[in-house]
Amino acid sequence: MVSGISTAGLGLPDYQRALLQHATYIEALQACGLQVTVLPADEDFPDSTFVEDAAVLTPACAIIARPGAASRKPEAELIAPVIDQFYTRIHAIEAPGTLEGGDIMMVGQYFYIGLSERTNRAGADQLIGILNRYGMQGSVVELADVLHLKTGLGYLENNKLLATGEFLAEPEFQQYKLLPVDPHEAYAANSVWINGTVLTPMGFPKTRTQIELAGYKVLEVDVSEFQKLDGGLSCLSLRF
Repeated sequence: MVSGISTAGLGLPDYQRALLQHATYIEALQACGLQVTVLPADEDFPDSTFVEDAAVLTPACAIIARPGAASRKPEAELIAPVIDQFYTRIHAIEAPGTLEGGDIMMVGQYFYIGLSERTNRAGADQLIGILNRYGMQGSVVELADVLHLKTGLGYLENNKLLATGEFLAEPEFQQYKLLPVDPHEAYAANSVWINGTVLTPMGFPKTRTQIELAGYKVLEVDVSEFQKLDGGLSCLSLRF
């Protein structure tokens, strides 16, 4: 894990502390009513704790991703047998397409796809084609400043959208009730709605207050060691 890809500039993660935080994260998911499948660690892939990037799970089908970072491409092969336990309709992104789950935001039957260093147009087009087969739709959003689409966005259901930075003025998102995240708390834009509760990272009081004022129950989770690897709350799980 300490060898994972990072541009955060926050130093190396403390592995033992990360283990404790990961266990607390699992407890938070369970507190929201979810059943959790915990995958074994694979020391060959230091970024593989961020399982969200390896697949896209929809109500109708699953799509095995094709990570854009060369060191992460084999993670798709690792996740495929696990997805097979839960889905019968499974597709895969193929070369030259690249796609990571952190660039995909689901709003009902509609999917926003971030074009980033990790997700290219070919991968986005393949995903949209698969979605269309099941009556779902998608469109692309070009990213300028962030790693993944969900680095700066968090859809909280009920037409409310946490947003920061470049996304506040994005025409695609003006149809939603935007909850602006302070630039100094940008990391907290990656919060996750689960069964009426919003998981949000610990240490961002302005964002927590704003989510609560919008009418949600909030559960804070400390993921500081994963933040050091550019990972957020959504990155650590595949939820369906």
